[in-house]
Amino acid sequence: MKRKIIEIESDLCDGCGLCTTACAEGALALNEENKAVLVKEIYCDGLGACLDVCPTGALKIVERESAGYDSGAAYEHVFKTRGKEAARQVHGIGETSAPGRPAEAAPERKRSPLMAGCPGSAACEIPGESGEGEGRRAAAAASELRQWPIQLHLVSPYAPYFKGSDLLIAADCTAFALGGFHPDLLRGKRLVIACPKLDDTDGYVEKLAELIKQNSLRSLTVAIMTVPCCSGLYRLVEEAVERSGEAIAVQKSVIHIDGKRVA
Repeated sequence: MKRKIIEIESDLCDGCGLCTTACAEGALALNEENKAVLVKEIYCDGLGACLDVCPTGALKIVERESAGYDSGAAYEHVFKTRGKEAARQVHGIGETSAPGRPAEAAPERKRSPLMAGCPGSAACEIPGESGEGEGRRAAAAASELRQWPIQLHLVSPYAPYFKGSDLLIAADCTAFALGGFHPDLLRGKRLVIACPKLDDTDGYVEKLAELIKQNSLRSLTVAIMTVPCCSGLYRLVEEAVERSGEAIAVQKSVIHIDGKRVA
């Protein structure tokens, strides 16, 4: 099958090892020459969490013929090499029966299902103000949404409202995490939303490339969460810009899960 997978340019690798720990699936390791290598192709989910930590640009995502990502095999590999806690972070393990998963891990997963999945799916509580107290008022905020539909599968690249617009391409979760999403990010912009992890992203690059090519955009902003899989949306947009042939800079806004903007 043809799919996205990591590729390593050995000449650029300085052996720092950051990618080996960033990859929750254990797909990367350092060889005897202290260079990053792919342990097994079936361990690589193609989302590219390792790209963001590489200081030399030695890693990139390519699309080529490869065996499909096997979450069960990745789980078993991480379970054996890093232990049970690390294995819980393997991408897709919460979404599949994961054949090959060590039997002793299964009962605990049943007792605590929210702990399964990749780092972006890890359960946590976010402390904040209760909203109670004298003088505290919740102000109703006006919506800044100025078009419909907004989901990337549904929008048309030829919709007239995209022409000459400032375009915001936002990961689904950003609007829920960032309290000021409408006034801070959306105001004055057209909107497209997508999820690089849960969506079927086939055709996304092509559609975005056509949208960018046809509409003489004034600006292009991508809003993503800090979770590793979310960075895949930024890379989709970068590839779309390259395919479009348009010289437009991609601005990136990054939202932490606690609702704070970190970039």
